[in-house]
Amino acid sequence: MELMWPAVFLLQLLYLPFSVNVYTGSGNRTSNQSDVIIADLLEVASSKTPKSPVGGKGQDVCSIPCDVTAKLLRDDKNSLCGQIQQSLLAYGRSTRKMIRDVMDEQQRALDFLTTQVTELITKMQTLSLEVQRSNTEMYAVKPVQSHGRDCSDIKDSLVSVVPKIPSGIYIAHPENSDSSFEVFCEMDYMGGGWTVIQRRAEGLVDFKRPWEDYITGFGHLPGEHWLGLSQVHQILNQKETRFQLHIALVSHDDETAYASIHLGRYAGSAGDAFRGYEQEQNQDTAPFSATDVDNDGCVPSCSIHNRTVESCSAQYNHTGWWFNQCGLANLNGSPGDRGARPGGGGGYADGGTHILWDTWTQNGVPHLIKSVTMKIRRIPTNN
Repeated sequence: MELMWPAVFLLQLLYLPFSVNVYTGSGNRTSNQSDVIIADLLEVASSKTPKSPVGGKGQDVCSIPCDVTAKLLRDDKNSLCGQIQQSLLAYGRSTRKMIRDVMDEQQRALDFLTTQVTELITKMQTLSLEVQRSNTEMYAVKPVQSHGRDCSDIKDSLVSVVPKIPSGIYIAHPENSDSSFEVFCEMDYMGGGWTVIQRRAEGLVDFKRPWEDYITGFGHLPGEHWLGLSQVHQILNQKETRFQLHIALVSHDDETAYASIHLGRYAGSAGDAFRGYEQEQNQDTAPFSATDVDNDGCVPSCSIHNRTVESCSAQYNHTGWWFNQCGLANLNGSPGDRGARPGGGGGYADGGTHILWDTWTQNGVPHLIKSVTMKIRRIPTNN
């Protein structure tokens, strides 16, 4: 039925002349009316939507071929994928740039903070040195015009006239000595009367010295110094006198300890590194050695913990000490490159300390020592 409208249209066209004649013959219609009829028929024909000749009922005929539609869909898909890919690439580039900018900003901030920390550390070190210098300046820099055989004798001679005897530089003139010399006397430590023969603290004085320097002495008396073997010998060689050696130690974590030695007897909290744990470590009666005078007992060499050592002074960066096959003590040690310490603990190469007193330990490991003072004091002869 749906396909009959063309036939009806044709029949109407065939019928048109007859109907025109009829209307004309009757005299009731004009020729213009036929034109109106034809126009109406054309309008009806144009308003009809063609039906699919093969599709099911109610389905419209494709106005665009299916292969063209598929191609258009593929083109749209490819275009959309390309746009997404370009967007992702642009996003990735912008994200990487943002991350680089953030990292650069953080690196600049880190560099700035590092510079600030370095400057602060430098200022702290400078202030620390200034404090240490100011502390030493508190002592008498010019010698006190008070003579005595040693600091113990000076203290005994002043105690009756001076209520509080200050620490500082005094003039010592040992008995049977042809000359006098300046010494630093500690008058406020454990009863006073101590003659300082060695002091290490801020590391400003180099202890890498030849034999002659260790004989005559070097350094700055209110600060780091070595009094000199000649001066020490004159003090200790006085008649009818006995002296006690006192060693005060301070570690890098501000722990303190001491060793007091008198006539081979030890007392204290730091252990007796002079005598060590074994006979070959005993420095109690060992002669002094320096880089150019070798009395260390290593003839021609020593085997220290499977290491061959020809010179203990060279092993300890050319410093002087009472070495006996190196041993466990060297309070004159100087920073420098060397192997592990002979005692088996830390050393310069592994970041250890250069001031050694290896019987002062914590959990079996020698303390890292930052400062030391060696001093002697006269004791009653009846002790």
